[in-house]
Amino acid sequence: MATIKQIASLAGVSRGTVDRVLNNRGTVNPETAAKVREIAALLNYTPNKLGKTLSIKKKNIKFGYILFGSTNENPFFDDVVAGIEKKSKDLMEYGISVDTRFSQFRNPSNQVKLMDELAESGINGLAITPINHPNVAKKIKELSDKGIPVITVNTDIENSGRLAYVGSNYLESGKTAGGLLRLFTGDKANVGIIVGSMDILCHSERVNGFKQVLKGYSREINIVDIVENGDDDFISFEVTKALLKNHPEIDSLYLASAGVYGACRAVKSVNLGKKLKIISYDCVPTTKLLIEDGT
Repeated sequence: MATIKQIASLAGVSRGTVDRVLNNRGTVNPETAAKVREIAALLNYTPNKLGKTLSIKKKNIKFGYILFGSTNENPFFDDVVAGIEKKSKDLMEYGISVDTRFSQFRNPSNQVKLMDELAESGINGLAITPINHPNVAKKIKELSDKGIPVITVNTDIENSGRLAYVGSNYLESGKTAGGLLRLFTGDKANVGIIVGSMDILCHSERVNGFKQVLKGYSREINIVDIVENGDDDFISFEVTKALLKNHPEIDSLYLASAGVYGACRAVKSVNLGKKLKIISYDCVPTTKLLIEDGT
């Protein structure tokens, strides 16, 4: 079996150059790269997967993962946690471990503390659903500067220097919700908005996208009030009930985050189930039940 050393000798370059070419790392002169690839093809070179696996195992790579609250508070994260656990088991044979922590929903200090703890434990990388707060952004930049790459998941954060973001375009989803409301109401509505927290970027972007569409196209859709439920069904029940009591003119609800089940229970408790237009997100089991029973 051909080796990197043999390819390097025939190409007249270093083994490091061959490694960069074959693994698409760094910058190599295009002519040199083409020559290396040609020789590798002629020799039927294939990577030594066993050697790579053994090399990774020796490094004992460890990743950290920080999510909001617990899955009891927001069932959306059930699938996320299941995915983390499944992939963690797959990675164990390669010597890679994943340490998952849960941060308090609206507590940036707690999230910073968890990041410090994971950094001290020796993580090589971090995935996080961040609170959009300057202290959290500062800590992410600090970890990045120390060589610990950080990826934001499901919601992003401003001015943090994170490596990448994995998630939806929430501004556009908010605009879509605004367009749906216009269709459902004929451009005449009094809307109550219920959101987890405006300190969570994906939540605030959904609200901002929603407002942008209404501002641009309709003058007869009035946003009556915006309240927060902490992504918690019990809190959502209480704030929704209070919102509807204090503003009987509300005829539509925009549920921009979790807590949908609690909000809809509140709507039913005041006998408005068939009278309100409701727009929400996430096809979680509790929301499916509400759709099935006609709520």
